[in-house]
Amino acid sequence: MEMGATRHINQPADEVFEFLADAANNTLWQNGTRSCTWTSEPPIGVGSTYEQHARFMGRNVRSTFVVTVYEPGQRITIKSVESAVPIEVDRAVVPTGPESCRVTAVISGGPQGKIAGLVGPFVGRMAQNSINRDYDRLVEVLESGIHS
Repeated sequence: MEMGATRHINQPADEVFEFLADAANNTLWQNGTRSCTWTSEPPIGVGSTYEQHARFMGRNVRSTFVVTVYEPGQRITIKSVESAVPIEVDRAVVPTGPESCRVTAVISGGPQGKIAGLVGPFVGRMAQNSINRDYDRLVEVLESGIHS
């Protein structure tokens, strides 16, 4: 299953990337994320890891992620290495002007095995709706200065 989101943000691309790349900010814009803590030493780069606690579909979900691609200021890809729902998230930030950018996210993965055939379409719609709300919130947080 593959889902995604693209949003225009009226903030400099480098600032948006810095915010997105720091998983500690996930609680500010991802609905259901209860905590997110780096488990590796800075700086962020390929091989960096973090643990995230969230609620999804009424269940507590603990996931461990690793950064698999890191292009400073441009792109970060994370992959769950321990999770009830294996996913990979690729985020890119492209400048559209001196004070604006476009954020694109591609999320792949989801339920596995027999359960995927039973709940896949339902979970896919719920997950895409959740992703859309999260990226709308990302725009709100970054453009309003809530994260400052």
